[in-house]
Amino acid sequence: MIQNSLLPITGISAGALAPVQNAVKQTTPAEATESFAAFLKQAIDGVAAQEQNAHAVTDQFIVGQADVNDVMIAATKAELSLELTSQIRNKVIEAYQEIMRMQM
Repeated sequence: MIQNSLLPITGISAGALAPVQNAVKQTTPAEATESFAAFLKQAIDGVAAQEQNAHAVTDQFIVGQADVNDVMIAATKAELSLELTSQIRNKVIEAYQEIMRMQM
C-alpha cells in the first residue's frame, strides 16, 4: 500500500529550465555603465533636492510659516546627505588610486 502511493522520481528536463534561464537578463558593460551613471545622477539629484528643501524651509521660517524644528531637521538632512556624498567620493578616489598602484 505505501509503495503504491509514492510517485516515481524523474529528472528535470532541460525544457523545464528554459523559462528560468531566460528570466535572467544579461547586461553588456555599456548598459551597466549607463545604469550606474543613472543611479549616480539620481543620488546627486537627491542631495541637491535636500539642499533646496533646506533653503525653502528656511525661507518659510523667515516669513513665519515654519517653526525652528522644521528648519533644523531640514538643515540636518541636507548636511548629512552632503557629508555622505563627500565620503563616498573620497572612497571612490581611494579605490581608484589603489587600482592605479597595482602592478600589472
